[in-house]
Order: sequence, then structure tokens, then C-alpha cells
Amino acid sequence: MIPYFSQWESPALAAQIISGEVRVRDDPLWRASGAASVDEYAEWAHHVCGMACIKMILAARTGKLHPTLALARLATEFGAYVLKDGTLKGMIYAPAVKMLTDRFGIDAKVVTGIVAADLPSLLQPGALFIASVHPAVRWLGGPPPQKGGHLVLITQATPERVVFHNPSGHDEATQRDAVAPIDRFEEFFAGRGILVP
Repeated sequence: MIPYFSQWESPALAAQIISGEVRVRDDPLWRASGAASVDEYAEWAHHVCGMACIKMILAARTGKLHPTLALARLATEFGAYVLKDGTLKGMIYAPAVKMLTDRFGIDAKVVTGIVAADLPSLLQPGALFIASVHPAVRWLGGPPPQKGGHLVLITQATPERVVFHNPSGHDEATQRDAVAPIDRFEEFFAGRGILVP
């Protein structure tokens, strides 16, 4: 069982945060993120889907929980996030892989140029894959306007389906062990990510 963490500290509020009904800064559990202030939490919370995925990997592989914002600060030191012209860019894969390997001793590698049908052969038993998808994967509606822009943690893949933890899932069913038919997942999948064998 792979632990689940939302990119917001209150996963039960995810739907309202996504819709704008609740402001991120009103998340009552923001301090658990490791943020120094509610302003820091609000600045980062929409950008840490990758850190939530890494937090899940670290919890599964090491049994240790790391605050999401502590991971984000470390990732920034490694170059996985860049603040440029007032805009936060990241998570950049190669520096994130270096952080996993150098700081936590976890083998990982960047994978690009694949399709969803390649995932079952990549995900041998026990392997995990941080996948770039469009955030609308939470609804599995019509094809999104583009692929990528959000990260989820794939825990299983068969020729028929993909099972994943979505840091921005809007309810329990779309957060933990969300399931998508592999051809539907392909519509959202950007063909790249980080493999943790």
C-alpha cells in the first residue's frame, strides 16, 4: 500500500480549493506543510504536485514523512524549482532525480518519449512512476486542450488500466488509487516522467 498525500494539507477541502470556494490560505492544516507562514504555503500549494508524489515515494520506500514544503525547499536547492520573473517553474525532472538519488539514496531516472501503453512494461512489481498529465485527469472527461502540466504517482499499470495517486484529486475516489482505462489515460499523458524502479 503506497501512502497518499494531497498537495494541499487538507485533502477533504480539495474540491473547494480547486473551485475557488475556499482559498488556499484558509486551509486549517497549512502548518503541517512545513511552510514558515501561510503566505509561503499559499505561494507554493498549487505548485507542489511533484513534491507530494516524492513525499509518497519517500514514505513508501523509507517509512519517513517529510513535510511537503521542506521537500520543495530542498528541491529548489537542487534546481528542481526556479523562480523567474515572479513565476515559479518546476518540478524539473533531472534535478528532482538527483535529489532523490543523492539525498535519499533512491534510484530514479527520467523517462521521455513513451505512450501509456508502455507503462505496464516499465512498472515492474514495486516500481512507481511520476507521470506528467493534464490536471483534468481527475475528471476523465473529454480530451484536454493539451497534455501535461500536472504530476500524478502511478502505482500500477496493466494493458487495460492505470492506477494512480493524484495529489490534486477532488474527492477520495480521484485522490487515492484512482483508476483510468489505459486508452483514456493516454489522452492526458504527456509521455514523460520519473521512474523509481
